[in-house]
Amino acid sequence: RVREAVVSTQSTGGDVARIILLGEGVDKYAPDFTELSEENLAKFASDYLAGNLKKHLNSEEIPDDWDSKPVKVLVGKNFADVAYNSEKDVLVEFYAPWCGHCKQLAPIYDELGEKYKDHPSIVIAKMDSTANEVEDINIRGFPTIKFFPKGTENKVVDYNGGRTFEDFVSFLDGTHDEAAEDKKEAKDEL
Repeated sequence: RVREAVVSTQSTGGDVARIILLGEGVDKYAPDFTELSEENLAKFASDYLAGNLKKHLNSEEIPDDWDSKPVKVLVGKNFADVAYNSEKDVLVEFYAPWCGHCKQLAPIYDELGEKYKDHPSIVIAKMDSTANEVEDINIRGFPTIKFFPKGTENKVVDYNGGRTFEDFVSFLDGTHDEAAEDKKEAKDEL
């Protein structure tokens, strides 16, 4: 399968160069130089072709109060520390501020956060996916809900259950990942 690569340069307001791969998602690679020269661009392209570049992922700064409310606020910079915590089951809503379905879900998700705010091993969190990106997590629509079970090595489970308060509680108080995977498999078979 052929993937398109776009090499972009810009000098208005400062020199910028980047490689963007268009495929199932968008992979971006930013250079570590500021001077736009033939030598720097050649090295950048060479490093990309050799697989030596790290993807560029957007992230807001970690808010000072990210964990002060029942629903924890994740950004790219604190996502791994919270979602992949081996001692916590973490349910994350990936949302867009402009999304109508996300706005509809917000009061239910806030109520869920309230219910589990003092729970020793369940965390309810959300991340604005229009401003933050996470490696190996593809978001194709809003809201997307994923479950990160404790005691696993970076396991991610797509939550495909209902979107009512009761549905979430049943999932979190039940056999979390197995139920979500079973529903996903059943949905995939349809």
